[in-house]
Amino acid sequence: MNGPGKRASAPHDPMNYMRLPPEGRQQILDDLASMLSFLAERFDGLSEDEARLRDGDVFSPVEQVWHLADLEREAFGVRIERLLNEDDAELPDFDGTAAAQRRNYREKSLREGMRAFARARQDNIDALARVTPSEWTRRGVQQGVGPISLCDIPTMMAEHDAAHRDEINAWSGSRTVNQRRHSAGHHQPGEGEARNNGRT
Repeated sequence: MNGPGKRASAPHDPMNYMRLPPEGRQQILDDLASMLSFLAERFDGLSEDEARLRDGDVFSPVEQVWHLADLEREAFGVRIERLLNEDDAELPDFDGTAAAQRRNYREKSLREGMRAFARARQDNIDALARVTPSEWTRRGVQQGVGPISLCDIPTMMAEHDAAHRDEINAWSGSRTVNQRRHSAGHHQPGEGEARNNGRT
């Protein structure tokens, strides 16, 4: 599972983004923006109590959105800013597990977390959309990962999104199965219940 503590690693080919045609780069930014609608589709109908439910090792919806929000602001956002403004920037790791425990994500609001992520993601998309061709190759060193360039960041964000989409889909699928079982338990009486209902 790609829980809050797992690092997003650098892509195998750091220049892959630079080789894409303009429409390919725009597609990556569009895919990053689509994470907002994905979260809305999966989580908008949940109550705050439902949003705190875990499925085994899969993080609950409220933990997912606050992890995504904090990572977006304190990891990806910071990396974009430092790579743009500092030469040979030193980029600290973001310890998602420690942040989740310290900030007690499960007691936070799902809706506030989704809004926080939406704001941070849009800020980062806007920043990436303004990057000039010469700026994409600006480099730094990320703790626990090694050398990265600004052009690595969109792909790293997309890879991280993909891992969390898989987790969220797994959580949603398990919830659907449990709901069906619960519904069947209420509407299909067992053998003993059927006999009792048949007594005169």
